[in-house]
Amino acid sequence: MSGEQVRPQARAYEPVPPEALERVKEGLKALEKPIRERLGLSVKVDEQNSAVIIETASPQGSANVLKARDIVKAIVIGFQQQDITELLDDDTMLVVVDVQSAVNDRENHLRRVLGRIIGENGRAKRAIEEITGVKMAVSDSGQVGIIGDYERAMIARHGVELLVEGKMHGTVYKRLEAMMRDLKRREATELWYK
Repeated sequence: MSGEQVRPQARAYEPVPPEALERVKEGLKALEKPIRERLGLSVKVDEQNSAVIIETASPQGSANVLKARDIVKAIVIGFQQQDITELLDDDTMLVVVDVQSAVNDRENHLRRVLGRIIGENGRAKRAIEEITGVKMAVSDSGQVGIIGDYERAMIARHGVELLVEGKMHGTVYKRLEAMMRDLKRREATELWYK
């Protein structure tokens, strides 16, 4: 049986914009070992079709295929390497807000809304990250990526969506702070009763 090739239990194709293909190749090369060892997956870049092929040979690795897809998306959006490695943890996820579809593809409007999300010298983005404890990246193509645990990522997503709707920054920060207080109170109560 040593000559037989192992048939993959799960396979996924994650499309990559051609302009991000080199960045994805470099990012996956740096993460190849942890993806193989921790997630039990193999990843290959299909340059001809501008995609990443993700495969697992073990049935328990099937759920990790989705994790690897998130890693590829995070590289495309433009996260730093150390932020992307957080996605290897079971409790961490990627949430993507597609701002471009929310603003109906109007170029100037998209640039203005992305500017609101980033803020002057990155202040708005940094404030959302500090309040919620997540990592964020904003791509030129109109996608906002959020890396964090489920609760915090969803709170940050709500903040981004409020900014897209045109809400004032101060109002958004106050709303996020209130949501985080509620979350921390819930977490403290859960710990108390465990």
